[in-house]
Amino acid sequence: MSLRDRIDAVEVRVAEACKRSGRDRDEIKIIAVTKYVSLETARAALDEGLHHIGENRWQDVKPKWEALHERGIWHFIGHLQTNKVKDIIGKFAYIHSLDRLSLAKELQKQAAALNMKVNCLIQVNVSGEDTKFGLAPEQLIAFAQEIKMLENLQIVGLMTMAPYEMAAEATRPVFRTLRELRDKLNELAVLPYRIEHLSMGMSNDFEIAIEEGATWVRLGSVLVGKDEA
Repeated sequence: MSLRDRIDAVEVRVAEACKRSGRDRDEIKIIAVTKYVSLETARAALDEGLHHIGENRWQDVKPKWEALHERGIWHFIGHLQTNKVKDIIGKFAYIHSLDRLSLAKELQKQAAALNMKVNCLIQVNVSGEDTKFGLAPEQLIAFAQEIKMLENLQIVGLMTMAPYEMAAEATRPVFRTLRELRDKLNELAVLPYRIEHLSMGMSNDFEIAIEEGATWVRLGSVLVGKDEA
C-alpha cells in the first residue's frame, strides 16, 4: 500500500470507531509515529497532511527535526531521561512521558530558564507490566498534587501503553481505566485546571482506544509503515 492508501484506510477505521462510540471525529488527533522511518518518509507524511509527528529518542529524531520542525507539531512519546531534557526542551510541543518527580523538576528548571511553559502528559502504567514505564494508577493523585505548583509545567492529559494483545478488545479495560483516572483528577480538582487529553492506542488497538475516549492515537506501522533496514 502507498502512504496515501494507508492514511485513507486509517481514516475510515477512525471514522467507524467514532460512529460506534458516538464521538465527533474532530475530537481525535492522529500522531504519526515516525521513529522507524526515514527523513524522506517523515517528510512525505507531512506532505500528505499529517500534522502531528511522534518520536521517542532525540539522537534519532535530530536530523528529522532539524529539517522539518517548522512543518509539524512534534510530540516526544518515549521514555525521557532527566539528562536529556536540555536536548528536547523547546523543540517538542508535547511531552507524553512525565512519570517521576525528578523529571518534572528538571523540566520545570529548563522551561523556567527559557521563560516558557511545557505541555506534559503524565504517563500511567495501567497494565502494571514490568517492561513499561509510568506511574502506578494509585500513585497518580499524589503525583499530581506534588507537581501542581511547578508553574512552567502545563499538564494537558494522561498517557498509557496497553499490552500487545492478539485480540484488541482485550485492551479495553486499560483504556477505560485511563479515562476514569483523568475524570477523577478533574472531579477532585487536583490540578488548578481541567485536563483533556488521553494519549492511548497504537496500530494494533487504536479503535478500542477511540471508543474509550482517546484524543490522541499514536500510529506507526499501520499509518507510515516501517522502512527496511
